[in-house]
Amino acid sequence: MVAGTVATEYVSQVETKRLWNAMVKDGHNLYPKALHEFHISSVTLLHGDGGVGTVRQLNFTSANKDFSYIKERLDVIDEDKMVHKYAAIEGGSLGKKLSALKFELKFVRREEGGCVLTWICNYETLPGAPDGEARVDEIKKMDDAMFRKIEQYLISNPDLYC
Repeated sequence: MVAGTVATEYVSQVETKRLWNAMVKDGHNLYPKALHEFHISSVTLLHGDGGVGTVRQLNFTSANKDFSYIKERLDVIDEDKMVHKYAAIEGGSLGKKLSALKFELKFVRREEGGCVLTWICNYETLPGAPDGEARVDEIKKMDDAMFRKIEQYLISNPDLYC
């Protein structure tokens, strides 16, 4: 078993509160629209109303050959500090390559406009699962591409989440 952390930081043109509202408060509606290229077909709230303790399921199309869903539990939604934490609890790579997967998003306003988004992923691999820099690079590239798609979607739809 190997424990690791992947952290990335993005400078966005999108204003902090707007990005927060889109990704944290309404991600269950936004992700299928903005991230369809990543084969997300829907997001279903299985338990809760989108607040702390909510369990949501991201469903993927058959084009995703690795898995059909990921269940996530929302652990922290601190709008004052603009911090959101959640954990994958079932599906995805859990049980195949990973034994634990947790995320933290931090949104910080920029004086120049827009914001900085810090994304932190903590993971634990299963015994015998491959690890290494190639996997970390793969995670970073996928996260970067997903974030850029969300940012592009919001820039293209300036009246959303205002």
